Amino acid sequence: MSKSVYEMVTDRIIEQLEKGLIPWKKPWTGTQSGAYNRISNKPYSLINQMLLKHTGEYATFKQWSDLGGKIKKGEQSEIVVFWKIQPIEETKEDNTIEKKNIPLLRYFNVFHVSQVEGVEPKERKIVEVEPIEEAEKIKNTYMLKEHIAIKEIVTNEAFYSPLRDYIQVPCKGQYKAIEEFYSTLFHEMVHSTGHKTRLDRLETGIKASFGSETYSKEELVAEIGSATIMNIVGIETQKTFKNSSAYIQNWLSVLKSDTRLIVSAASKADKAVNYILGE
Repeated sequence: MSKSVYEMVTDRIIEQLEKGLIPWKKPWTGTQSGAYNRISNKPYSLINQMLLKHTGEYATFKQWSDLGGKIKKGEQSEIVVFWKIQPIEETKEDNTIEKKNIPLLRYFNVFHVSQVEGVEPKERKIVEVEPIEEAEKIKNTYMLKEHIAIKEIVTNEAFYSPLRDYIQVPCKGQYKAIEEFYSTLFHEMVHSTGHKTRLDRLETGIKASFGSETYSKEELVAEIGSATIMNIVGIETQKTFKNSSAYIQNWLSVLKSDTRLIVSAASKADKAVNYILGE
């Protein structure tokens, strides 16, 4: 039996985790220097950034052929996924017809520019920013726009309170590296986008308790979102990678039990990052 697109995606993520690589912690995830389509010049989505093996240009077989390129002998394609809206009609109990749009996960096969003959890579202009300054700007802009308090105090606890709608993080001086502070802060900021007045993603009560399935899902959203913002501003370093064996084994276990989780979490993280950045 052929694998579903969800299984194909999850298998690729698991393959990386088993090699000790954390896909959402790639140094290029979400940055200007990440993977993008040669024709549209647009960066791929978060889930596709995690799936693809290289930075730089990708395109389909046809797109490379139209540019005069030829795929080198023996080269294997990779996949990028996308949502296709499928209209359906359902008959209700009163025999009326209800029209619905169902999103279906589909994929394209793509090749990296290094796998192609006859086409030269494009030159891309990278906009330089001052990382820490940019990180502070993101924090302050979000805080003012959302009227949310961010408390930087001497403490051992970092959390977001949905009930009171505020963020608490240990103050900068408590971290060995400033990158750790922003990694923690952005993690909690992503959680805060789930508030009912924002993206309305958070569940409360027993369902969302520590160690629950709902908790694991939301943690993955925050992990991916935080790593993405860190990379967008250019302050991701090895020090912020939680690549311990226990951490990796935990996510391997979670992903193996739910093939739809990584696609769902990456999609929600994408929305959270865009919300924080005002895009």
